[in-house]
Parts: sequence; C-alpha cells; structure tokens
Amino acid sequence: MEIAIRDAIPADASVILDFIKELATYEKAADQVVATVDSIRSGLFGDGAHIRARICEVDGQPAGFALYFFSFSTWQGRKGLYLEDLYVTPRFRGAGAGKHLLHDLARIAVATGCGRFEWSVLDWNEPAIRFYESVGAKPQSEWVRYRLTGDALQAFADDREIKAD
Repeated sequence: MEIAIRDAIPADASVILDFIKELATYEKAADQVVATVDSIRSGLFGDGAHIRARICEVDGQPAGFALYFFSFSTWQGRKGLYLEDLYVTPRFRGAGAGKHLLHDLARIAVATGCGRFEWSVLDWNEPAIRFYESVGAKPQSEWVRYRLTGDALQAFADDREIKAD
C-alpha cells in the first residue's frame, strides 16, 4: 500500500466532514456534529483561518485526516502544535495511516520551531492511548480540561456583572 499525506484543499471539505461524522460516531457523540461542508470550508480555508488540515491517502483513496493549529507556551516562550483531531476510517486502520499522520505532524512541529506537540484523547479510548504511548507520548494527568459551550458560554459572555470571588 502506498500512503501519502498532503495539505487539505477546499475541495476536501466534504471528505473532512464525512471523517468528522465517523469520528463523532466512534466517540459516541454523533448527535453533536453541527458542522456543514460550508462551515468546514470557511473554517479551514476562509479569510483568517488558523486551523490547518492534512489528508492521508492510501493507494489514492482518502483514508484519514488530521486537524491542527499552533498554540503558544508561555513557559517555553515559543509556539506549539495542537492536534485537534486525528482520524483514520476503519477500513484503513492497521495500514500505518495513523502513524504516518502523527509522524507528519511531528515533522511539521519540529520544522516550524514548536516546543511541544499536544493533543487530548478520551480516557476510554484504549486503542488510541496504546497507539500514542507506542510512539513515546506521555499523558499529562495533572491537567484537567474545562469547556464552556452552548447556553453556558452565551450566558457567561452576556453577564455584565462579573463579581470578584
């Protein structure tokens, strides 16, 4: 099998959305996907877009994708690469597509002067955890991730009377 990785282009928006839907189904969150082909195209390729995408092809067929962006580490005083999503469709798992995508991103991180390459994984996703640990990644168990979304985000943004604790 021939594995190739390339930058995503606007014409890939529907393929990326299909992968996102497959990933959400795998992560038991299919009902949470509200993205559309247009929102993917605009978010990845529109003016001011900061997220980037790579497409993995196996024998010329789309096999997976990775979405990433650059963050900044105040402690290191340099940028980092944050992997938002990495997904390989089931029929191409075990062919090395995921490892090629992760390796590709590690090379981008090094080539662009990043001090770190980070991502999150669901605590129940044992196959992904084993895969990440097999390439030398270490969990950061001392950090707890927080999120504001939907109504809670809107309510907090609208609150004009922030009181000190």
